[in-house]
This record gives sequence, C-alpha cells and structure tokens, in this order.
Amino acid sequence: MKAMIGKTSPMTGKKYSTRMVLLVGEVPSSVWYTDRLKKGKKRKPGPNPTVNDVELLKEIKDEIKNSKFHSEGYKKIHKRLNRRGVYCGANRVYKMLVINNLLAPQRPKHNGSSRVHDGKIITQNLNKMWGTDGKYFYTEDDGQCWLFSVIDHCSLEILGWHVVKIGNRFAALEPVKQAVKKEYGCLDASVCRDVGLFLRSDHGSQYDSRDFQNELKFLGLLHSPAFVRSPECNGVIERFHRTISEQVFKINDFKNLEEAQNVIKEFIGNYNNDWLVHRLNLQSPVQFRHKYEKKKLLKCA
Repeated sequence: MKAMIGKTSPMTGKKYSTRMVLLVGEVPSSVWYTDRLKKGKKRKPGPNPTVNDVELLKEIKDEIKNSKFHSEGYKKIHKRLNRRGVYCGANRVYKMLVINNLLAPQRPKHNGSSRVHDGKIITQNLNKMWGTDGKYFYTEDDGQCWLFSVIDHCSLEILGWHVVKIGNRFAALEPVKQAVKKEYGCLDASVCRDVGLFLRSDHGSQYDSRDFQNELKFLGLLHSPAFVRSPECNGVIERFHRTISEQVFKINDFKNLEEAQNVIKEFIGNYNNDWLVHRLNLQSPVQFRHKYEKKKLLKCA
C-alpha cells in the first residue's frame, strides 16, 4: 500500500493522492504521519522554495546595492524581489536581513509633540487636497537654499517643485503654479474654482502674504491653513520632506545650487515613479495614479 503513494496512475496519468490510498487501504492517516515522523521525514508545510538561502542573500544584496533609495524596509525589498521574479516569503526576507545585519535602522516612533493628532488628512480621491511647504538646505557656494514642493494627499505624487536661493512668497508660488498647470492645463483665472480642491499649508510668512493669497484667489484655489504650531496638520508634505532629507540632503554635500537642483530633480523623478508606499499597497505614486484613472474611466464607460 505504501508503495502506491506518489505513484502515477496508468489510466489517468495523475499521481495517487495519499488520502485516497489510505482510504482504500483502510489505514488511519494518523498512523501514516506518525510513522513518517519517526523516520525523520518531517518538513515544513507548503511548496519547496524556488531559491536557496545563498542565492536569496545574493539577490537581496544586489537589490540593496542597485536600489535608487536608501534604508528601505524588508517589505519593500520583498516586493521588488518578487517583481524581478525572485519569489520568496516576506518573513524569510526579514529573517535573512536580520541574520546578516542588513536590516535598516528603525526610526523613533515618538515625534516629540505633546499634542495628539488623531484626525485624518488623507483623501480618497486625487486633486482634493494638496500640501505645500518649504524646506531649506545648504550648499558650499550659495549657503542656505530652499526647496518648495506640492504633493497630492491621495497619491503622494509630487506635482510641482522649485529650488531657489531666496525662499520668498514668489518662490513658494512657483510649485503651486506648476501643479495647477499640470493638472488643469493652464493658469487662467478661476481655473480651480468649483473643483473641490484645497491647498494645505502652514502659517509661514510666504503663505500668509498678500501676494500668495491673491494668486490663490485668482486661480480659484481654496486655502486650507494648518493649525498654528501643528505641523502634523500638514503632515503629508512634512513626511516627504523627511524622506528627501534622508535620501538626498543628509548624504550629499552640494557644491552649488545647480548641482543640488540636478540631484533633487533625479530623486523626485525616481520618487514619483519608483518609491513604494505602504498605504498604496506598495505602489509608486505614478502607478497608483494610472490605476486610479483606469478605474475612473471604467466607471464612466
């Protein structure tokens, strides 16, 4: 009877199932599996892995070495491996990273704020809430410089950005104009009116200035200022600025503003197209946008 298990039927061409053989032979399954355990044939459930540990470690190291980003977690590495055809479990990738001391350092969970922010600033649809803010950085020749950017709260895509030496209200307006032109095709009067779009910003002097507010009124773009001294209200763009700080500003020493602009341009392109976002089911902002627009077209059809 045992010899029949695993054999192929000459009539059907399929292997005899263990359960069927035991049923025909009137042998309890507990007897069969107990006998296998005694003979040391126990193995982990599920299919055999397609790649061994040595090969998997090499693939993980290659992925980390060739990645466009730094200090990515095991879930993103696992996702990228699968996309390259290296199929394995996420827990196995995590174990390999821990054993070989390749796991990215964990960030502190507490942000230092004494206020609890339990509201939601994430939107379910594109172009309902944009976030904008400025971040300064330094170069050897030009000293302190500024990066202003605009991000969509739903897809986390950077819709506009501007690098400049002097971070005034006109510099802050530039990425807003880029985003409006990208999404609505022009900068005509009232182009954003009645579309349900809000622009979230803090209370920096650039955003509270008369010129900035007048331009928003001209475009028909509704302003949604954050609470005073509550950066978490503008947390989407703040989180992006922490990302670009870790991926660009902290690991590069820029000679001048032009060099910084080229590096920032390359990173933002990589971010929009390849940065995997957990909230978007490990999709990039551009991938999410394409899927969102495809679903929208199917609904309208």
